[in-house]
Amino acid sequence: MSAPPATAAIPLTAAKRWRAFWVCVAVAAITILDLTKVNVALPSIGTVLDAGSTELQLIVSGFVLTFGLALVPFGRLGDQRSRRMLFVIGLSLYTATSILCALAPTAEVLLVARLLQGVAAGIQMPQVLGMAQELFQGKERGRAFGLFGATIGIATAFGPTLGGLLIALGGPTDGWRLIFWINVPLCLIAIALVLWMLPATRTRSSRAVELDPIGLLLFGASVVALMWPFLFTTGAPTDNPARWWLLVAFVLFVSAFLAWERRYAARGKSPLIPLPLFAIASYRNGTLLQTAYFTAAPAMFLLTTLFLQIGLGLEPVFAGMVSIGFALASAVSSWIGGNLVGRFGRPVVVWGLVGMLASIGGLVLAALFTAPEWTPYVMAGVMIVGGFGGGLVIAPNQTLTLADIPVKQGGVAGSVGQLGQRIGTAIGTAVGLSLFYATIYREDDATADMLVVYHDAYAIGMISVALFLALAFIVSVLDLKERRRNGS
Repeated sequence: MSAPPATAAIPLTAAKRWRAFWVCVAVAAITILDLTKVNVALPSIGTVLDAGSTELQLIVSGFVLTFGLALVPFGRLGDQRSRRMLFVIGLSLYTATSILCALAPTAEVLLVARLLQGVAAGIQMPQVLGMAQELFQGKERGRAFGLFGATIGIATAFGPTLGGLLIALGGPTDGWRLIFWINVPLCLIAIALVLWMLPATRTRSSRAVELDPIGLLLFGASVVALMWPFLFTTGAPTDNPARWWLLVAFVLFVSAFLAWERRYAARGKSPLIPLPLFAIASYRNGTLLQTAYFTAAPAMFLLTTLFLQIGLGLEPVFAGMVSIGFALASAVSSWIGGNLVGRFGRPVVVWGLVGMLASIGGLVLAALFTAPEWTPYVMAGVMIVGGFGGGLVIAPNQTLTLADIPVKQGGVAGSVGQLGQRIGTAIGTAVGLSLFYATIYREDDATADMLVVYHDAYAIGMISVALFLALAFIVSVLDLKERRRNGS
């Protein structure tokens, strides 16, 4: 099944379209930065707020959970109503919750604020790709997704550096609060730009918004049941194994959700997720690929930052700086990939994944076989290779994934893809962290050489990263073969 080529739905001059798109890119950057810049603050937050490993895990992953829960319904809402208004609502809530995070007196307050902040992120992020779908078509859309991919790459990789710098500026006690305070002026500026530069994307309508409440309930239960066991995986011996039974509930909930969505659509109504989207091979394969990729990439940054901080004793700002090369190389290659994908297609993504896999091996070798004083520098060099490969994955894959999706379904289609990214992030970081800390718990004793213990913990954690990237590589190769078989 293939949809007709999507066309741009907003008649604006090229200059106005690109100005509107850059506003969307800025909103995406603010949101994605919070997925990684908080990572370097975890040791400080744990000390100041007396938070344990489970609470720290939830401060990171709880944000991802509510982010994921909000993506699809608000992507659907954006398709039906004003994206500009949803940008304003999301950014306003993001501002308020950032203030609450910055003022949090306890770990419990910080956790609640992070959960609400995730909802705000889920309101605004679906509108970014939905707006891009409506603003551009053809080669222009490829360039736009290239820039979007560059933004995601830079924000993901630069987050630890920015977080470390803010901690250094604010001091070991309150520096982590600056990580949230900085969101306030950025969000206020973004709100002003949204109101000034973004076009209206929907006309007024008396028709009620159709959000499929039963589907929404089953969808939410499915996401929570899938992510919950991973959110509570810390690698500590006290982890309750009974949490894995929720995966059985996930199977039941998702089966009920799929049955309901088919029935709802058969009655002539609009389901929460249009299941025929997954009959489009480019969309199905691209969504699976980006889910696998984002299961690996954030875990790579988190494990590397933890190894450098806890294992080698680097200050947060210096540990974060190791990923700067990844950010810069990713920005360059995302632009290149966004321009090349229209000509070469899926092979661009395949070669990008080869570069990422090579960088994972290089990071592990650097940790195991270089002198501790040289390890950060060698890792920084390897990160440049990874960044160039990562840039060739994100932007080109985004272009290929949404190439056959009609404009009016761009918001929900992009939301499902981002949901895959968020679920992947939660699972990947949980698996990586549990392997990392489980190794430390297992090998830590009075006679152990702690540097060797951290070497082992990092290497074992990175095995999971390599496996998820290998899955993304397999999907990309299979998609390439399918395209060649179909002559596309």
